Amino acid sequence: MGEIQNDAPPAKKTKVSKTYSGPPFELRCINNIRALSADMPSAANSGHPGAPMGCAPLAHLLWGEVMHYSPSRPEWWNRDRFVLSNGHACALQYCMLHLAGYKLSMEDLKQFRQLGSLTPGHPENFVTPGVEVSTGPLGQGISNAVGFAIAERHFAKTFNTPDHAIFDHYTYVICGDGCLQEGISSEASSLAGHLGLGKLIVLYDDNKITIDGSTDLSFTEDVKMRYESYGWQVLTVDDVESDIKSLREAVETAKSTSDQPTLIKIRTTIGYGSKNEGTSATHGAPLKPDDLSQAKTDVYGLGTDEPFTVSGDVKEFFEKRTKEVEAKCDAWEQLFATYKDANPEKAAELERRFNHEIPQAALDALPTFDFAKDKPAASRKYSQACLGAIAPILPELMGGSADLTPSNLTALTCSGDFQKATPEGRYLRFGVREHGMAAICNGLFAYGGIRPFCASFLNFAGYALGSIRLSALSKFGVFYIMTHDSIGLGEDGPTHQPVELIESLRSMPNINLFRPADANEMNASYRIALERYETPSVICCSRGGLPAIKHSSVEKALKGAYTVVGEDIELGQTDLIIIGSGSELGHCTSAAAKLAEEGMKVRVVSMLCQEIFLEETEEYQQSVLPGNVPTLSVEASAIHGWHRFSHSQIGMTRFGASAPASDLFKKFGFTTENVTAKGKALVEFYKKAGNVPDLMLRPSV
Repeated sequence: MGEIQNDAPPAKKTKVSKTYSGPPFELRCINNIRALSADMPSAANSGHPGAPMGCAPLAHLLWGEVMHYSPSRPEWWNRDRFVLSNGHACALQYCMLHLAGYKLSMEDLKQFRQLGSLTPGHPENFVTPGVEVSTGPLGQGISNAVGFAIAERHFAKTFNTPDHAIFDHYTYVICGDGCLQEGISSEASSLAGHLGLGKLIVLYDDNKITIDGSTDLSFTEDVKMRYESYGWQVLTVDDVESDIKSLREAVETAKSTSDQPTLIKIRTTIGYGSKNEGTSATHGAPLKPDDLSQAKTDVYGLGTDEPFTVSGDVKEFFEKRTKEVEAKCDAWEQLFATYKDANPEKAAELERRFNHEIPQAALDALPTFDFAKDKPAASRKYSQACLGAIAPILPELMGGSADLTPSNLTALTCSGDFQKATPEGRYLRFGVREHGMAAICNGLFAYGGIRPFCASFLNFAGYALGSIRLSALSKFGVFYIMTHDSIGLGEDGPTHQPVELIESLRSMPNINLFRPADANEMNASYRIALERYETPSVICCSRGGLPAIKHSSVEKALKGAYTVVGEDIELGQTDLIIIGSGSELGHCTSAAAKLAEEGMKVRVVSMLCQEIFLEETEEYQQSVLPGNVPTLSVEASAIHGWHRFSHSQIGMTRFGASAPASDLFKKFGFTTENVTAKGKALVEFYKKAGNVPDLMLRPSV
């Protein structure tokens, strides 16, 4: 959530002093949390103090009493998961991680929002120990948490025994108004209610403030009724500033409810203690020095306004609490040792899965294509075959489709559905919820021991793009199986035909996009996706049938791109190179055959995955695409991005149309005849020009 500049003075609110009826030391802990959380944005001259100051009572209860965690073993399988969905409030999370004994020092807190620090401006799971998921784009965290809750229930049903509750924990979320306004939270919350995820507990920071001002400006729905309609239990806490007794009771009620997720609607005051409390002025800018000083001394009663100071007795309280939760982890490890003795196969399977180990048998099971025997098919059917081959061997494969299972061909024949009554199932019916689906898969991956996959038409990756981006940023190796990947989708027309999305996804860091042309290349795509644990994969599949590719190769496809026709032609003697991917590769090989009949020496390159190809050595890249041979690329997608590989492009420069696929391919030039003509014209052009620009002649980065 963005920062704001306070150019205009905020509307003043009448400040009402509240008497704390709970234990004085409890208030002392809460006020120390408020002060330390506010210190971080002040030190950085950047950040969001308001939400941490308002949510400090929630954090104190969770970290000081409720949650089980292990600072020394942050990957403990049975820890309670905590997600700060309103990630702009991360100063609160860093404060709690520091107090709880995670590897986050006071010096780290002082480096809030600075380059290379452990305390970035929004939580990043790959930077800060104890942070489960990267939040900040609002609504993502609560949606990730649904994935956590699904994973806990699935593991509990699959691996627990009457004597060993190996998986038995809760997922806690703090979220704000902005999270609940984002559509993604509606998608994920609706599914969570349908699935009855009783161990999901959301603490809703109902402070009634957004950047623009009061939520009365734009958000007047009845959140309680909305979530009750999803099938959630909704509890209301009207005050956490006089005491946290009601909040404590609400959390206990939530924990005792096993068949519904719970939303606890908590009235808080943003920027509590500031002169501007209750206004948007405290949201996205540090408190002024005099305001922070008076909050510490006059409102919080800390006796000092010295920054980054924690009272000794508060430190001692959290040190004691850390010992208590570490003892819980010790006890669990003893429990797991007895479980391992009693259930060696189950224990070994868990260890394999949480260690990200892929058995060779799974890779060996991936199907290949025999040109002489096998019948060609649509690449979505090749994907179906790969998924069907490895799913029985890899029970960590868990996922589903956004209500397109018959089209995406992602059903698991080896497993039933994950539903409220059948949590052992591995197939998730996500419904028409692409964005929520991808975010839930991020949560499943972050949980550990699961390799999630999800599917839709490629065009609707646009709906899911925010979550896909976080997969890449967070290093979550989610499988995105995206079918109907071009104008070849046909009659549904341009509203459903992806044009720009392939290039959009390719331009994203740390993501591999595959466009396989046959079963061998699909084998390579799945193999790379399985082995690249920290990189998400987008596997693009055709709707319609593809021709057989005679010289395709799994081994060569693993390099991202390779010469599929004309490898025996010396590069110095080559007249033309044609690059194709996916459904267009067949036209490229047919065109090469026609051009060969006219005496031209033509190579055809299959570009399965640009990202993998660019990881290869410069020597290998130049052996495939030397850069100084006339090169034509052919892909039924946007031409942007192909200029680094080809001198001329056959691609999409406009939206598609509604018509049978064959008519569309002809209209837009994806035919053997057009590829032949364009290839011939390209060669003639450079003959007249006298030289061919060397695409590989560029400075090394």
